[in-house]
Amino acid sequence: MAGNFQHLRIGVLAFQGDVREHIQVLEELGAQVSKVRRPDELAAVDALVIPGGESSVMDKLVRLFGMQQPLRDAIASGLPVFGTCAGLIMMADHIVDAIAEQESLGGLHVDVRRNAFGTQIDSFEVDLEMPGVTAEPVPATFIRAPIVERVGEGVRVISQLADGRIVAVEQGYLLGISFHPEVNGDTRVHEYFLGRVAQSVVEKKASI
Repeated sequence: MAGNFQHLRIGVLAFQGDVREHIQVLEELGAQVSKVRRPDELAAVDALVIPGGESSVMDKLVRLFGMQQPLRDAIASGLPVFGTCAGLIMMADHIVDAIAEQESLGGLHVDVRRNAFGTQIDSFEVDLEMPGVTAEPVPATFIRAPIVERVGEGVRVISQLADGRIVAVEQGYLLGISFHPEVNGDTRVHEYFLGRVAQSVVEKKASI
């Protein structure tokens, strides 16, 4: 259901991964959505979604197209960013089991482990409690998902599995989750992020 998000300009990092799926959800919620591949496109949005996909491939493409430093600068300057699965890995300060030469954008003060649940055939879905995001459990689809192994200063844990493993965190206007909310028709996590983006826009206008 579309909310009061028509004034928000949301970019989706469009090098690799579930780009189309995120765009569809965001547009359904009423936001203005654009693909981001260049610094000028990044500069034109109020927030950014980094989709799920393959984090090592995404990292290589981000660097190949000269977007690593612009993205790092945008995150450091307070741009709201929502990372799902590989997007969470890209946002993390440290990747515990990174492949050779793999880098992240950083900014989110966590350590993550890639493919913490095994291979594609080990994918699963579970209902997650996400206090502060929504009152009712969220159906969460995990596909070769990472987990957060350590949280640093300023990071709030917003969801854990029954065994205590951390799968969703928030730090200021940075939101990182292990699962894929764009694939199952439930829009509540996206709605929550858009609400946070709306708050950030108000704050920026007030500071001018």
